[in-house]
Amino acid sequence: MAAGMISTTTHSIEGKRIVKYHGIVTGEAILGANIFKDLFAGIRDIVGGRSAAYEGELRKARKIALEEADQAALELGANAVIGVDLDYETVGGGSMLMVSVSGTAVTVE
Repeated sequence: MAAGMISTTTHSIEGKRIVKYHGIVTGEAILGANIFKDLFAGIRDIVGGRSAAYEGELRKARKIALEEADQAALELGANAVIGVDLDYETVGGGSMLMVSVSGTAVTVE
């Protein structure tokens, strides 16, 4: 996340006043999980437990998507993104993970 940038799922920031709305910003990340991760995740799914490989990929994709949205907000002159919505999908027959982020870029005081 950009230094000083506030990102929140709420539509306001306690103790701050929104002084300008800059518009909607988005960020997307699509990451492929390699065949070895897929193989081990499949085995783990059969025997139970968590798939650390996929969890790591999801964290990475979420971080990239949030950083893209923050960067887009900075480029508009904003210092915060409110109403952040995160969506997770699989694409490419489930071999790729997609995280998309959207929110409203604002300036707060």
